[in-house]
Formats: sequence, structure tokens, C-alpha cells
Amino acid sequence: MQSTDFSKGKVWRNIVAQSIPLVLAQLIQLLYNVVDRIYIGHLPGTDSMALTGIGLAFPLTSLIAAFTFLFGTGGTPLFSISRGAGEEERAEKILGNTFSLLFYTSVVLLLFCYVLRRPILYLFGASDDSYLYADAYLKIYLLGTSFSMLSTGLNGFINAQGFPRTGMLTTLLGAMLNLVLDPVFIFGLHMGVSGAALATVLSQCVSCIWVLKFLTGRTALLRIKKANLQIDRKLAGEITALGMPGFIMQGTNCMVQVVCNATLKIYGGDLYIGIMTVINSAREILSLPVIGITNGAQPVLGYNYGAKKFQRVRQGIQFMAVSGIAYTLLAWLLVVLSPHLLLSVFTEDITMIEAGAGALRLYFFGYFFMAFQFTGQSAFTALGYSRYAIFFSLLRKAVIVVPLTILLPKFGTGVNGVFLAEPVSNAAGGLACFITMYFALYRKLKNTAA
Repeated sequence: MQSTDFSKGKVWRNIVAQSIPLVLAQLIQLLYNVVDRIYIGHLPGTDSMALTGIGLAFPLTSLIAAFTFLFGTGGTPLFSISRGAGEEERAEKILGNTFSLLFYTSVVLLLFCYVLRRPILYLFGASDDSYLYADAYLKIYLLGTSFSMLSTGLNGFINAQGFPRTGMLTTLLGAMLNLVLDPVFIFGLHMGVSGAALATVLSQCVSCIWVLKFLTGRTALLRIKKANLQIDRKLAGEITALGMPGFIMQGTNCMVQVVCNATLKIYGGDLYIGIMTVINSAREILSLPVIGITNGAQPVLGYNYGAKKFQRVRQGIQFMAVSGIAYTLLAWLLVVLSPHLLLSVFTEDITMIEAGAGALRLYFFGYFFMAFQFTGQSAFTALGYSRYAIFFSLLRKAVIVVPLTILLPKFGTGVNGVFLAEPVSNAAGGLACFITMYFALYRKLKNTAA
């Protein structure tokens, strides 16, 4: 069947066929949080404080996402490689183990984050005023941890079987529910940030039910089976090792957010923590297409690698790079020309919009360098080169961004130094990742194919 055999047809068409539904699915998934921020940013009488509170909760939501990526992006490439090699029994075992790892971890994270949320939020830079909003949101949001991790972490297995449209529907139902419930709970029932969190949890629950129904039903080629739910330590180790780059990328995002919020509290106060919340939201939206392309390419690359179609793997990497660079250049141009428009989507606070315009331009300067990072990272992950992927995940965030975020403001740049750290890391980390991928992987595939 053409839709599930990625070794046939044009490589770029296979990638696009996977990527378009993925972009739509990720856009819908993003609506869970971004729509909340849009509504919260327009709450009457809160100015920027409600957005600041949501921003303080970001590191914990990023931590949950990190563990989702650990098992989701670890299991999916292994699943694709096994399916491409005709090892369907092993592929189903990978699926079952990934489910169990996601579920048990979600319970631990829920208990840990819920019990310790007060000291954690103050550690992350909360003031007495912003804590009220952060706590109101987080104590409800955390209740949906299992729903969020299972729906997001397992959705890749639907796409990897050649059903990207079904993967899109996984989040579509929940997102539509979120869009309906948000204004009802936030404004109609006057629940404010608590209403936004409740709408998100209920929406995640619907998404989770949908994905589990598909992966246990007859339509799926490979299914979640009770016999495969017992965790195999060796297989769990393989999943964790390959998912470590995704974990580190999200985990270091958590670390960067903590450092940024703490530094901004010193040099700019609650206002600039709110601005960073808006900038992170804009970045998530603008990054969607390039992330969709690279994520959509992963099952195609993994399948062809498992089938020893190495020239097709090279073609897929080429397409990722060219399309990613072209898109990120356009996204950068949009930010340069319309920063006030992007900020006004999330807030009516004139002070935040004026102060945030310059910060937004600084943060996105040279944004096209991110395409090199995405391409290299996805190629390494898809083909099982986990050590390289882990190293470059750490390099960009932990080695470059975090130290610069702390040091640059000390040298006269103030809050601008926090926003400058990102473009520097994009250029240095992105080029280092891509160049290494080219020499260590891309050229090697040519020699192997020959």
C-alpha cells in the first residue's frame, strides 16, 4: 500500500504527505495552550500579570513534555525501523512498552509536581502577585498529565503506520472542544486562568481516548496488546537511549525557561517574564511548519534506512534542509516587519507590546539557523545516531544559551542580553549540528549506497 510503504514514490512527496497532516495536528495541539494564553492575555483588569503567571508554569509543562518526548520520540523511530525491516512482532512490543513507560511516568510526575508546586514556582521567579495566577493554572493543568503524555507520546505511532490524517484527528477533537470550553469557563463562568486549565485538561482527555481507541482497534496495522505492556528492560533502554535527544531538547527548554525567568525577574521584573511568555508562544507557532517537515521526514527516513534504501535517505535529508531554510527565512521576515501585530494577538497591554517589539526582533534574529539544527537533529534521531543527537541538544541549550542568558545582562545589555542569547545559540549550535551530520552521516550514506 503506497501510504504505508515509504520505499516507493518520490521521497519528498512521502515527506510532504506525512508533514502536512502533522503540521495541522501540531497546530491543533498547540491550540490547547496558545488559545489559553490568548484568552488569558485579554482578561480584563489583569494587565500582564496573568500571562506572567502562565509563563512561570512553562518550565513544569516543559518537564512533562520532556518525558513525553523521551518515550514518544524514542519509540517511534525504533518502531519505524522495525516495521521497515519486516519485524512486526518487535514493532508491536515497542508500541506496548512505550505506552507503559508513558503512563507510569505520568503518574510520578503528577504527584511530584503537584505536591511541590509552591516552592518550585517561587524558585522559578514567581512574585507574590504572579504566584496566584501560576498556582491557579497549574494545580488544575497537572491533573491532565496522563492524558497529555499518552495522547502526544503515542500519536507518532499512528503517523508511523501511514495514517497521518488519523493522527491529525487525534488532536482535532480535543482542540475543538478546547476552543468551545475556553470562553465558557474563562469568561462565562468567571473562572479566569483556572477555567483555561480545566478546558485544556478536558480536551486532552478527549484526545487521549481517541488515540487509544485507534491503537487498540482493527484499523491500525499494529496495535497495543496486553501481552506487550510488561516493560522489557532491554527494550526500554533502547527506547530511552533514542528518545534522549528529544528529552534533552525539552528538558533543556525547561532549564532555559527557569534561567530566563529568574534573570528577567532581576533585570526587568514581572513585565518581561510576561513578554517572554508571549515570545515563546510566537516561537511555537512560527516553528510549526519546519518542525512538521522534520518530524514528517523521520518515519520516511527510518523506514528507508531499515529497508537499506540509502539514496532515498539522502534525498529526504536534502528536502528537509532546503524547505526548512526557505521557511525560516520567511518567518524571520514576518517578525521583522510585524512585531506589534504578533504581540497584539496575545495581549492588549500597550506597555507590554511596546517593550516586547524590540525583544521579539532580537530573539528571532537570524532565525533561519534553526533549520540547520532541526535538520541535523531529525536525521540523527531518525537513523538511530542517538549520541550525536544528544550532544547537539546539550550544546545549543545547556552549553550556549544558559551561560549567555546569565552572563550577557551583566555586561551592560540588561534584559536585551536574555533575548540575544537565543540567536547566538541558533547560529553556533545549528551550524555545528548540521556540519557534523553532513560529514558523519550524509556522506557516509553515499559511500554505503555506492
